[in-house]
Amino acid sequence: MTFDNNERSGANNAFFSDFRPCYEAVPPLSEGFAVSAYLLPLSAPLLLFGASIFGFAHKERRSTLVSILGECAAFCALLVAIASLGFLVLHGPGGSGLWVWSGIGLSTRLDVVSAAMLLLVSFVGWIVVRYTRTYLDGEARQGYFVGWLCAALAAVLLLVQAGNLVQLVAAWIATSLALHRLLLFYPERPGAQRAARKKKLFSTIGATALILAAALIGTSFGTTDIATINTLARTSGGNGPVIMAAAMLALAALLKSAQFPTHGWLTEVMEAPTPVSALLHAGVINAGGFLLIRFADVMLAAPGVLAVLAIVGGFSALFGALVMLTQPAVKTSLAWSTVAQMGFMMLQCGLALFPLALLHIVAHSLYKAHAFLASGGTVERVAAMRRPGPVAVPDGLAVGRAFLIAIAIYAGSGASFGVAFGFDHKSPQALVLGAILIFGVAYLLAQGLADAAPRALTRRTAAYAGAAAVGYFALQTAAEWLTAGVLPSPPAPGRLEWTLMVLAVLSFGLVAVAQALFPLWTMHPAAVGARIHLSNGLYINALIDRLLGGWDVRKAS
Repeated sequence: MTFDNNERSGANNAFFSDFRPCYEAVPPLSEGFAVSAYLLPLSAPLLLFGASIFGFAHKERRSTLVSILGECAAFCALLVAIASLGFLVLHGPGGSGLWVWSGIGLSTRLDVVSAAMLLLVSFVGWIVVRYTRTYLDGEARQGYFVGWLCAALAAVLLLVQAGNLVQLVAAWIATSLALHRLLLFYPERPGAQRAARKKKLFSTIGATALILAAALIGTSFGTTDIATINTLARTSGGNGPVIMAAAMLALAALLKSAQFPTHGWLTEVMEAPTPVSALLHAGVINAGGFLLIRFADVMLAAPGVLAVLAIVGGFSALFGALVMLTQPAVKTSLAWSTVAQMGFMMLQCGLALFPLALLHIVAHSLYKAHAFLASGGTVERVAAMRRPGPVAVPDGLAVGRAFLIAIAIYAGSGASFGVAFGFDHKSPQALVLGAILIFGVAYLLAQGLADAAPRALTRRTAAYAGAAAVGYFALQTAAEWLTAGVLPSPPAPGRLEWTLMVLAVLSFGLVAVAQALFPLWTMHPAAVGARIHLSNGLYINALIDRLLGGWDVRKAS
Protein backbone atom coordinates (compact mmCIF):
# COMPACT_ATOMS: atom_id res chain seq x y z
CA MET A 1 0.00 0.00 0.00
CA THR A 2 1.10 3.54 -0.64
CA PHE A 3 -0.11 6.92 0.52
CA ASP A 4 0.14 10.57 -0.60
CA ASN A 5 0.61 9.49 -4.20
CA ASN A 6 0.62 13.02 -5.62
CA GLU A 7 1.52 13.83 -9.19
CA ARG A 8 4.56 15.99 -9.68
CA SER A 9 2.63 18.74 -11.45
CA GLY A 10 1.34 21.19 -8.89
CA ALA A 11 3.04 19.07 -6.27
CA ASN A 12 4.52 21.89 -4.25
CA ASN A 13 1.07 23.14 -3.32
CA ALA A 14 -0.10 19.61 -2.52
CA PHE A 15 2.93 19.16 -0.29
CA PHE A 16 1.67 21.84 2.06
CA SER A 17 -2.09 21.68 1.60
CA ASP A 18 -3.15 18.05 1.20
CA PHE A 19 -4.23 17.03 4.70
CA ARG A 20 -6.22 13.92 3.95
CA PRO A 21 -4.98 10.38 4.51
CA CYS A 22 -4.94 8.42 1.27
CA TYR A 23 -4.94 4.62 1.10
CA GLU A 24 -4.93 2.40 -1.96
CA ALA A 25 -6.45 -1.03 -1.38
CA VAL A 26 -4.38 -4.10 -2.14
CA PRO A 27 -6.60 -6.86 -3.63
CA PRO A 28 -7.68 -9.37 -2.61
CA LEU A 29 -7.42 -8.13 0.96
CA SER A 30 -10.08 -5.89 2.40
CA GLU A 31 -8.94 -2.34 2.94
CA GLY A 32 -9.20 -2.47 6.72
CA PHE A 33 -7.29 -5.73 7.01
CA ALA A 34 -4.65 -4.56 4.57
CA VAL A 35 -4.02 -1.37 6.52
CA SER A 36 -3.77 -3.31 9.79
CA ALA A 37 -1.46 -5.93 8.28
CA TYR A 38 0.92 -3.41 6.75
CA LEU A 39 1.01 -1.57 10.08
CA LEU A 40 2.30 -4.74 11.77
CA PRO A 41 6.01 -3.72 11.62
CA LEU A 42 5.24 -0.58 13.64
CA SER A 43 4.43 -2.73 16.68
CA ALA A 44 8.09 -3.79 16.98
CA PRO A 45 9.51 -0.35 17.86
CA LEU A 46 6.48 0.41 20.03
CA LEU A 47 7.20 -2.68 22.14
CA LEU A 48 10.81 -1.62 22.58
CA PHE A 49 9.83 1.94 23.44
CA GLY A 50 7.58 0.52 26.16
CA ALA A 51 10.49 -1.50 27.56
CA SER A 52 12.73 1.57 27.47
CA ILE A 53 10.21 3.64 29.46
CA PHE A 54 10.11 0.91 32.09
CA GLY A 55 13.89 0.94 32.20
CA PHE A 56 14.03 4.69 32.67
CA ALA A 57 11.56 4.35 35.56
CA HIS A 58 14.07 2.02 37.25
CA LYS A 59 17.24 3.63 35.93
CA GLU A 60 19.16 3.73 39.22
CA ARG A 61 18.39 0.17 40.25
CA ARG A 62 19.92 -3.27 39.78
CA SER A 63 16.71 -4.60 38.30
CA THR A 64 16.64 -8.07 36.79
CA LEU A 65 13.04 -7.41 35.78
CA VAL A 66 14.18 -4.58 33.50
CA SER A 67 16.56 -6.87 31.65
CA ILE A 68 13.94 -9.61 31.33
CA LEU A 69 11.35 -7.15 30.01
CA GLY A 70 13.85 -5.69 27.55
CA GLU A 71 14.78 -9.15 26.30
CA CYS A 72 11.11 -10.11 25.90
CA ALA A 73 10.41 -6.92 23.95
CA ALA A 74 13.40 -7.54 21.68
CA PHE A 75 12.32 -11.14 21.07
CA CYS A 76 8.76 -10.04 20.29
CA ALA A 77 10.18 -7.48 17.85
CA LEU A 78 12.01 -10.34 16.12
CA LEU A 79 8.74 -12.30 15.88
CA VAL A 80 7.06 -9.23 14.38
CA ALA A 81 9.85 -8.95 11.80
CA ILE A 82 9.42 -12.63 10.86
CA ALA A 83 5.65 -12.17 10.55
CA SER A 84 6.19 -9.08 8.39
CA LEU A 85 8.44 -11.07 6.09
CA GLY A 86 5.77 -13.73 5.79
CA PHE A 87 3.16 -11.11 4.91
CA LEU A 88 5.51 -9.63 2.31
CA VAL A 89 6.03 -13.03 0.68
CA LEU A 90 2.27 -13.71 0.58
CA HIS A 91 0.95 -10.30 -0.47
CA GLY A 92 3.85 -8.37 -1.96
CA PRO A 93 5.36 -5.00 -1.05
CA GLY A 94 3.31 -2.06 0.14
CA GLY A 95 2.93 0.50 2.85
CA SER A 96 0.45 2.08 5.19
CA GLY A 97 0.22 4.89 7.68
CA LEU A 98 -1.16 5.66 11.10
CA TRP A 99 -2.64 9.19 11.36
CA VAL A 100 -0.67 10.25 8.28
CA TRP A 101 -1.47 13.66 6.82
CA SER A 102 0.66 14.95 3.98
CA GLY A 103 3.27 12.38 4.87
CA ILE A 104 3.59 13.53 8.49
CA GLY A 105 3.08 10.79 11.04
CA LEU A 106 3.92 7.14 11.57
CA SER A 107 4.02 5.06 8.42
CA THR A 108 5.66 1.92 7.18
CA ARG A 109 7.04 0.79 3.83
CA LEU A 110 7.20 -2.99 3.64
CA ASP A 111 9.43 -4.27 0.85
CA VAL A 112 12.48 -6.49 0.55
CA VAL A 113 14.80 -3.72 1.80
CA SER A 114 12.83 -2.90 4.93
CA ALA A 115 12.04 -6.59 5.60
CA ALA A 116 15.73 -7.52 5.43
CA MET A 117 16.68 -4.65 7.72
CA LEU A 118 13.84 -5.39 10.16
CA LEU A 119 14.97 -9.00 10.46
CA LEU A 120 18.61 -8.01 10.79
CA VAL A 121 18.13 -5.27 13.38
CA SER A 122 15.63 -7.22 15.47
CA PHE A 123 17.77 -10.38 15.45
CA VAL A 124 21.01 -8.59 16.33
CA GLY A 125 19.12 -6.45 18.85
CA TRP A 126 17.67 -9.48 20.59
CA ILE A 127 21.12 -11.11 20.82
CA VAL A 128 22.65 -7.90 22.20
CA VAL A 129 19.88 -7.39 24.79
CA ARG A 130 20.18 -11.03 25.81
CA TYR A 131 23.95 -10.64 26.19
CA THR A 132 23.40 -7.45 28.21
CA ARG A 133 21.29 -9.31 30.75
CA THR A 134 24.38 -11.27 31.80
CA TYR A 135 27.03 -8.67 31.02
CA LEU A 136 25.50 -5.93 33.23
CA ASP A 137 24.12 -8.19 35.93
CA GLY A 138 24.55 -6.26 39.18
CA GLU A 139 25.42 -2.94 37.48
CA ALA A 140 24.15 -0.01 39.56
CA ARG A 141 22.58 1.71 36.52
CA GLN A 142 21.35 -1.40 34.75
CA GLY A 143 17.88 0.04 34.16
CA TYR A 144 19.33 3.18 32.60
CA PHE A 145 21.44 1.17 30.16
CA VAL A 146 18.66 -1.22 29.15
CA GLY A 147 16.31 1.73 28.69
CA TRP A 148 18.59 3.53 26.25
CA LEU A 149 19.52 0.28 24.52
CA CYS A 150 15.86 -0.52 23.83
CA ALA A 151 15.26 3.09 22.77
CA ALA A 152 18.14 2.88 20.28
CA LEU A 153 16.78 -0.37 18.84
CA ALA A 154 13.29 1.11 18.57
CA ALA A 155 14.62 4.17 16.74
CA VAL A 156 16.56 2.02 14.26
CA LEU A 157 13.48 -0.12 13.60
CA LEU A 158 11.43 3.03 12.95
CA LEU A 159 14.16 4.23 10.60
CA VAL A 160 14.44 1.13 8.43
CA GLN A 161 10.68 0.85 7.87
CA ALA A 162 9.98 4.58 7.48
CA GLY A 163 7.54 5.31 4.69
CA ASN A 164 7.86 9.09 4.78
CA LEU A 165 10.63 11.65 5.08
CA VAL A 166 9.49 13.12 8.39
CA GLN A 167 9.57 9.78 10.18
CA LEU A 168 12.92 8.89 8.62
CA VAL A 169 14.55 12.14 9.77
CA ALA A 170 13.05 11.90 13.26
CA ALA A 171 14.18 8.28 13.66
CA TRP A 172 17.65 9.16 12.36
CA ILE A 173 18.04 11.87 15.00
CA ALA A 174 16.56 9.68 17.75
CA THR A 175 19.06 6.93 16.92
CA SER A 176 21.97 9.34 17.33
CA LEU A 177 20.63 10.68 20.64
CA ALA A 178 20.15 7.19 22.10
CA LEU A 179 23.58 6.06 20.94
CA HIS A 180 25.14 9.19 22.47
CA ARG A 181 23.71 8.26 25.88
CA LEU A 182 25.02 4.73 25.57
CA LEU A 183 28.51 5.93 24.64
CA LEU A 184 28.51 8.04 27.81
CA PHE A 185 27.35 5.24 30.10
CA TYR A 186 30.65 5.69 31.93
CA PRO A 187 30.85 9.49 31.73
CA GLU A 188 33.87 9.72 34.03
CA ARG A 189 36.12 8.07 31.44
CA PRO A 190 38.06 10.61 29.31
CA GLY A 191 38.09 8.26 26.32
CA ALA A 192 34.30 7.96 26.39
CA GLN A 193 33.97 11.75 26.62
CA ARG A 194 36.31 12.30 23.69
CA ALA A 195 34.56 9.75 21.47
CA ALA A 196 31.09 11.05 22.37
CA ARG A 197 32.16 14.63 21.71
CA LYS A 198 33.33 13.89 18.18
CA LYS A 199 30.36 11.62 17.52
CA LYS A 200 27.98 14.40 18.60
CA LEU A 201 29.65 16.92 16.29
CA PHE A 202 29.57 14.69 13.22
CA SER A 203 26.05 13.47 14.01
CA THR A 204 24.82 17.06 14.23
CA ILE A 205 26.35 17.89 10.86
CA GLY A 206 24.92 14.71 9.35
CA ALA A 207 21.45 15.34 10.77
CA THR A 208 21.52 18.89 9.40
CA ALA A 209 22.48 17.56 5.97
CA LEU A 210 19.65 15.01 6.12
CA ILE A 211 17.11 17.67 7.07
CA LEU A 212 18.22 19.82 4.14
CA ALA A 213 18.03 16.81 1.83
CA ALA A 214 14.52 15.98 3.03
CA ALA A 215 13.37 19.58 2.49
CA LEU A 216 14.83 19.66 -1.02
CA ILE A 217 13.33 16.30 -1.92
CA GLY A 218 9.93 17.15 -0.48
CA THR A 219 9.65 20.44 -2.32
CA SER A 220 11.08 19.03 -5.58
CA PHE A 221 8.79 15.99 -5.78
CA GLY A 222 5.81 17.39 -3.91
CA THR A 223 5.45 14.49 -1.50
CA THR A 224 7.09 12.99 1.53
CA ASP A 225 6.20 9.41 0.55
CA ILE A 226 9.52 7.68 -0.06
CA ALA A 227 8.16 5.13 -2.54
CA THR A 228 6.59 7.88 -4.64
CA ILE A 229 9.80 9.92 -4.48
CA ASN A 230 11.87 7.05 -5.89
CA THR A 231 9.30 6.44 -8.63
CA LEU A 232 9.36 10.09 -9.68
CA ALA A 233 13.15 10.22 -9.52
CA ARG A 234 13.35 7.14 -11.74
CA THR A 235 11.18 8.71 -14.44
CA SER A 236 12.16 12.37 -14.26
CA GLY A 237 15.93 12.31 -13.73
CA GLY A 238 17.86 14.94 -11.86
CA ASN A 239 17.85 18.71 -11.67
CA GLY A 240 19.65 21.24 -9.49
CA PRO A 241 17.66 20.69 -6.25
CA VAL A 242 17.63 16.91 -6.68
CA ILE A 243 21.40 16.79 -7.24
CA MET A 244 21.91 18.97 -4.17
CA ALA A 245 19.63 16.67 -2.18
CA ALA A 246 21.68 13.67 -3.32
CA ALA A 247 24.84 15.43 -2.17
CA MET A 248 23.29 16.06 1.25
CA LEU A 249 22.20 12.44 1.50
CA ALA A 250 25.74 11.34 0.65
CA LEU A 251 27.21 13.66 3.29
CA ALA A 252 24.83 12.35 5.94
CA ALA A 253 25.67 8.77 4.98
CA LEU A 254 29.42 9.32 5.01
CA LEU A 255 29.32 10.94 8.45
CA LYS A 256 27.04 8.26 9.87
CA SER A 257 29.32 5.50 8.57
CA ALA A 258 32.50 7.05 10.03
CA GLN A 259 34.28 7.51 6.73
CA PHE A 260 37.69 9.13 6.36
CA PRO A 261 38.57 11.60 7.84
CA THR A 262 35.71 11.52 10.40
CA HIS A 263 36.39 7.93 11.45
CA GLY A 264 38.21 8.64 14.72
CA TRP A 265 35.26 8.46 17.08
CA LEU A 266 34.39 4.93 15.94
CA THR A 267 37.79 3.60 16.97
CA GLU A 268 37.49 5.21 20.44
CA VAL A 269 34.16 3.82 21.63
CA MET A 270 35.84 0.90 23.37
CA GLU A 271 35.27 2.71 26.67
CA ALA A 272 31.57 1.91 26.35
CA PRO A 273 30.24 -1.52 27.41
CA THR A 274 30.71 -4.36 24.91
CA PRO A 275 26.97 -4.52 24.01
CA VAL A 276 27.22 -0.91 22.81
CA SER A 277 30.12 -1.79 20.54
CA ALA A 278 28.20 -4.75 19.14
CA LEU A 279 25.04 -2.68 18.55
CA LEU A 280 27.01 0.17 17.00
CA HIS A 281 29.26 -1.85 14.69
CA ALA A 282 26.61 -4.38 13.70
CA GLY A 283 23.60 -2.07 13.48
CA VAL A 284 23.67 1.69 13.85
CA ILE A 285 26.75 2.20 11.70
CA ASN A 286 24.87 0.68 8.74
CA ALA A 287 22.30 3.49 8.74
CA GLY A 288 24.40 5.47 6.25
CA GLY A 289 24.38 2.66 3.73
CA PHE A 290 20.68 2.04 4.29
CA LEU A 291 19.95 5.71 3.59
CA LEU A 292 21.66 5.51 0.21
CA ILE A 293 19.93 2.24 -0.63
CA ARG A 294 16.53 3.58 0.32
CA PHE A 295 17.01 6.61 -1.96
CA ALA A 296 18.83 4.70 -4.69
CA ASP A 297 16.83 6.26 -7.53
CA VAL A 298 17.54 9.75 -6.22
CA MET A 299 21.25 8.96 -6.00
CA LEU A 300 21.31 7.70 -9.60
CA ALA A 301 20.18 11.15 -10.69
CA ALA A 302 23.54 12.55 -9.49
CA PRO A 303 26.46 10.62 -11.10
CA GLY A 304 28.99 13.11 -9.75
CA VAL A 305 27.84 12.46 -6.18
CA LEU A 306 28.13 8.71 -6.75
CA ALA A 307 31.68 9.24 -7.97
CA VAL A 308 32.56 11.06 -4.74
CA LEU A 309 31.04 8.21 -2.74
CA ALA A 310 33.15 5.70 -4.65
CA ILE A 311 36.35 7.70 -4.11
CA VAL A 312 35.84 8.36 -0.40
CA GLY A 313 34.53 4.85 0.25
CA GLY A 314 37.32 3.14 -1.66
CA PHE A 315 40.01 5.14 0.11
CA SER A 316 38.39 4.53 3.53
CA ALA A 317 38.28 0.80 2.78
CA LEU A 318 41.98 0.64 1.93
CA PHE A 319 42.99 2.95 4.77
CA GLY A 320 40.93 1.10 7.39
CA ALA A 321 42.15 -2.31 6.25
CA LEU A 322 45.82 -1.31 6.40
CA VAL A 323 45.50 0.28 9.85
CA MET A 324 43.51 -2.71 11.13
CA LEU A 325 46.47 -5.03 10.45
CA THR A 326 48.71 -3.01 12.78
CA GLN A 327 46.43 -2.94 15.84
CA PRO A 328 47.47 -5.05 18.87
CA ALA A 329 44.05 -4.94 20.62
CA VAL A 330 41.31 -7.14 19.21
CA LYS A 331 38.45 -4.66 19.69
CA THR A 332 40.42 -1.78 18.18
CA SER A 333 41.26 -4.00 15.24
CA LEU A 334 37.56 -4.83 14.83
CA ALA A 335 36.70 -1.13 14.93
CA TRP A 336 39.13 -0.38 12.11
CA SER A 337 37.69 -3.35 10.27
CA THR A 338 34.29 -1.65 10.49
CA VAL A 339 35.73 1.53 8.97
CA ALA A 340 37.06 -0.55 6.08
CA GLN A 341 33.83 -2.50 5.63
CA MET A 342 31.71 0.66 5.63
CA GLY A 343 34.10 2.15 3.09
CA PHE A 344 33.65 -0.88 0.86
CA MET A 345 29.89 -0.52 1.20
CA MET A 346 30.15 3.14 0.16
CA LEU A 347 32.21 2.02 -2.84
CA GLN A 348 29.41 -0.38 -3.76
CA CYS A 349 26.84 2.43 -3.52
CA GLY A 350 29.11 4.72 -5.53
CA LEU A 351 29.22 2.08 -8.28
CA ALA A 352 25.38 1.89 -8.09
CA LEU A 353 25.50 -1.72 -6.87
CA PHE A 354 22.73 -1.17 -4.33
CA PRO A 355 21.57 -4.83 -4.10
CA LEU A 356 25.14 -5.87 -3.26
CA ALA A 357 25.39 -3.06 -0.71
CA LEU A 358 22.27 -4.43 1.03
CA LEU A 359 23.79 -7.91 1.00
CA HIS A 360 27.00 -6.46 2.44
CA ILE A 361 25.06 -4.84 5.31
CA VAL A 362 23.46 -8.15 6.28
CA ALA A 363 26.67 -10.18 6.07
CA HIS A 364 28.82 -7.63 7.88
CA SER A 365 26.31 -7.06 10.68
CA LEU A 366 26.01 -10.75 11.53
CA TYR A 367 29.77 -11.24 11.41
CA LYS A 368 30.64 -8.13 13.40
CA ALA A 369 28.04 -8.70 16.14
CA HIS A 370 29.45 -12.19 16.71
CA ALA A 371 33.03 -10.89 16.58
CA PHE A 372 32.48 -8.27 19.30
CA LEU A 373 30.38 -10.43 21.60
CA ALA A 374 32.82 -13.34 21.29
CA SER A 375 36.03 -11.29 21.36
CA GLY A 376 36.73 -11.79 25.08
CA GLY A 377 36.45 -15.56 24.92
CA THR A 378 38.47 -15.68 21.73
CA VAL A 379 41.36 -13.79 23.31
CA GLU A 380 41.36 -16.20 26.24
CA ARG A 381 41.41 -19.24 23.95
CA VAL A 382 44.22 -17.83 21.81
CA ALA A 383 46.26 -17.02 24.92
CA ALA A 384 45.87 -20.60 26.11
CA MET A 385 46.96 -22.07 22.76
CA ARG A 386 50.46 -23.42 22.25
CA ARG A 387 52.75 -21.12 20.32
CA PRO A 388 52.56 -22.00 16.60
CA GLY A 389 55.55 -23.18 14.62
CA PRO A 390 57.26 -21.34 11.76
CA VAL A 391 54.91 -19.48 9.44
CA ALA A 392 55.10 -20.13 5.69
CA VAL A 393 55.98 -16.84 4.02
CA PRO A 394 55.28 -16.67 0.26
CA ASP A 395 57.89 -15.15 -2.01
CA GLY A 396 57.23 -13.00 -5.07
CA LEU A 397 56.87 -16.01 -7.37
CA ALA A 398 54.25 -17.61 -5.09
CA VAL A 399 52.31 -14.35 -4.90
CA GLY A 400 52.35 -14.00 -8.69
CA ARG A 401 51.12 -17.57 -9.14
CA ALA A 402 48.42 -17.01 -6.53
CA PHE A 403 47.03 -13.96 -8.31
CA LEU A 404 47.01 -15.68 -11.68
CA ILE A 405 45.26 -18.74 -10.23
CA ALA A 406 42.71 -16.57 -8.38
CA ILE A 407 41.87 -14.63 -11.54
CA ALA A 408 41.54 -17.89 -13.48
CA ILE A 409 39.22 -19.32 -10.83
CA TYR A 410 37.13 -16.15 -10.88
CA ALA A 411 36.89 -16.13 -14.68
CA GLY A 412 36.09 -19.83 -14.82
CA SER A 413 33.43 -19.59 -12.13
CA GLY A 414 31.87 -16.57 -13.81
CA ALA A 415 31.79 -18.31 -17.20
CA SER A 416 30.32 -21.51 -15.74
CA PHE A 417 27.75 -19.56 -13.77
CA GLY A 418 26.84 -17.60 -16.86
CA VAL A 419 26.23 -20.72 -18.92
CA ALA A 420 24.05 -22.21 -16.18
CA PHE A 421 22.11 -19.10 -15.13
CA GLY A 422 22.31 -16.66 -18.02
CA PHE A 423 24.95 -14.52 -16.35
CA ASP A 424 26.07 -12.66 -19.47
CA HIS A 425 23.98 -9.61 -18.58
CA LYS A 426 26.08 -8.72 -15.53
CA SER A 427 27.12 -5.10 -15.27
CA PRO A 428 30.79 -4.13 -15.55
CA GLN A 429 30.52 -2.64 -12.05
CA ALA A 430 29.57 -5.99 -10.56
CA LEU A 431 32.35 -7.80 -12.40
CA VAL A 432 34.90 -5.23 -11.23
CA LEU A 433 33.70 -5.60 -7.65
CA GLY A 434 34.14 -9.36 -7.94
CA ALA A 435 37.68 -8.83 -9.22
CA ILE A 436 38.44 -6.71 -6.15
CA LEU A 437 37.04 -9.38 -3.84
CA ILE A 438 39.10 -12.07 -5.56
CA PHE A 439 42.28 -10.22 -4.55
CA GLY A 440 41.54 -11.30 -0.99
CA VAL A 441 41.30 -14.86 -2.21
CA ALA A 442 44.66 -14.44 -3.95
CA TYR A 443 46.20 -13.45 -0.61
CA LEU A 444 44.97 -16.70 0.93
CA LEU A 445 46.22 -18.69 -2.03
CA ALA A 446 49.65 -17.13 -1.67
CA GLN A 447 49.94 -18.59 1.83
CA GLY A 448 49.09 -22.03 0.49
CA LEU A 449 51.58 -21.76 -2.39
CA ALA A 450 54.53 -20.80 -0.19
CA ASP A 451 57.45 -23.24 -0.35
CA ALA A 452 57.14 -24.17 3.33
CA ALA A 453 53.35 -24.60 3.22
CA PRO A 454 52.06 -28.15 3.74
CA ARG A 455 50.13 -29.77 0.90
CA ALA A 456 46.96 -29.85 3.00
CA LEU A 457 47.07 -26.06 3.31
CA THR A 458 47.54 -25.69 -0.44
CA ARG A 459 44.53 -27.90 -1.19
CA ARG A 460 42.42 -26.15 1.43
CA THR A 461 43.17 -22.64 0.17
CA ALA A 462 42.46 -23.70 -3.41
CA ALA A 463 39.08 -25.10 -2.34
CA TYR A 464 38.31 -21.89 -0.44
CA ALA A 465 39.22 -19.83 -3.50
CA GLY A 466 36.79 -21.75 -5.70
CA ALA A 467 34.04 -21.58 -3.09
CA ALA A 468 34.51 -17.81 -2.67
CA ALA A 469 34.28 -17.18 -6.41
CA VAL A 470 31.16 -19.32 -6.84
CA GLY A 471 29.64 -17.85 -3.68
CA TYR A 472 30.12 -14.31 -4.96
CA PHE A 473 28.25 -14.95 -8.20
CA ALA A 474 25.52 -16.94 -6.43
CA LEU A 475 24.88 -14.33 -3.74
CA GLN A 476 25.03 -11.50 -6.25
CA THR A 477 22.43 -13.17 -8.42
CA ALA A 478 20.21 -13.89 -5.40
CA ALA A 479 20.43 -10.29 -4.16
CA GLU A 480 19.58 -8.88 -7.57
CA TRP A 481 16.67 -11.27 -7.99
CA LEU A 482 15.22 -10.51 -4.56
CA THR A 483 15.47 -6.73 -5.01
CA ALA A 484 14.29 -6.63 -8.64
CA GLY A 485 11.71 -3.87 -9.02
CA VAL A 486 12.66 -2.32 -5.67
CA LEU A 487 16.27 -1.31 -6.28
CA PRO A 488 17.52 -0.05 -9.65
CA SER A 489 20.13 -1.81 -11.73
CA PRO A 490 23.44 0.02 -12.26
CA PRO A 491 23.44 2.14 -15.42
CA ALA A 492 25.92 1.65 -18.23
CA PRO A 493 29.22 3.16 -17.08
CA GLY A 494 30.56 6.29 -18.74
CA ARG A 495 34.11 7.58 -18.91
CA LEU A 496 34.08 8.74 -15.28
CA GLU A 497 32.78 5.41 -14.01
CA TRP A 498 35.31 3.43 -16.07
CA THR A 499 38.13 5.59 -14.71
CA LEU A 500 36.99 5.00 -11.13
CA MET A 501 36.66 1.26 -11.68
CA VAL A 502 40.16 0.97 -13.18
CA LEU A 503 41.61 2.99 -10.29
CA ALA A 504 39.78 0.81 -7.77
CA VAL A 505 41.06 -2.43 -9.31
CA LEU A 506 44.64 -1.14 -9.48
CA SER A 507 44.55 0.26 -5.93
CA PHE A 508 43.10 -2.84 -4.29
CA GLY A 509 45.36 -5.08 -6.38
CA LEU A 510 48.52 -3.22 -5.36
CA VAL A 511 47.52 -3.26 -1.69
CA ALA A 512 46.79 -7.00 -1.85
CA VAL A 513 50.22 -7.68 -3.39
CA ALA A 514 51.94 -5.47 -0.82
CA GLN A 515 50.09 -7.22 2.01
CA ALA A 516 51.12 -10.65 0.72
CA LEU A 517 54.77 -9.61 0.38
CA PHE A 518 54.98 -7.54 3.57
CA PRO A 519 56.40 -10.38 5.71
CA LEU A 520 59.48 -10.35 3.44
CA TRP A 521 60.09 -6.68 4.28
CA THR A 522 59.22 -6.77 7.99
CA MET A 523 62.68 -5.85 9.21
CA HIS A 524 63.34 -3.17 6.60
CA PRO A 525 63.53 0.31 8.24
CA ALA A 526 60.94 1.70 5.82
CA ALA A 527 58.52 -1.10 6.69
CA VAL A 528 59.06 -0.57 10.42
CA GLY A 529 58.36 3.15 10.06
CA ALA A 530 55.30 2.57 7.90
CA ARG A 531 53.91 0.16 10.48
CA ILE A 532 54.33 2.72 13.26
CA HIS A 533 52.60 5.45 11.27
CA LEU A 534 49.78 3.14 10.23
CA SER A 535 49.25 1.90 13.79
CA ASN A 536 48.53 5.53 14.70
CA GLY A 537 46.12 5.95 11.80
CA LEU A 538 48.51 8.38 10.08
CA TYR A 539 47.67 10.74 12.98
CA ILE A 540 44.45 11.92 11.33
CA ASN A 541 42.46 11.34 14.50
CA ALA A 542 45.04 13.25 16.57
CA LEU A 543 44.71 16.17 14.17
CA ILE A 544 40.92 16.16 14.57
CA ASP A 545 41.36 16.09 18.36
CA ARG A 546 43.62 19.12 18.17
CA LEU A 547 41.15 20.99 15.97
CA LEU A 548 38.38 20.25 18.47
CA GLY A 549 40.55 20.91 21.49
CA GLY A 550 38.74 24.11 22.35
CA TRP A 551 35.37 22.40 22.60
CA ASP A 552 34.49 21.89 26.25
CA VAL A 553 34.25 18.18 27.05
CA ARG A 554 31.19 18.86 29.20
CA LYS A 555 29.27 19.81 26.06
CA ALA A 556 29.33 16.15 25.04
CA SER A 557 27.28 15.09 28.05
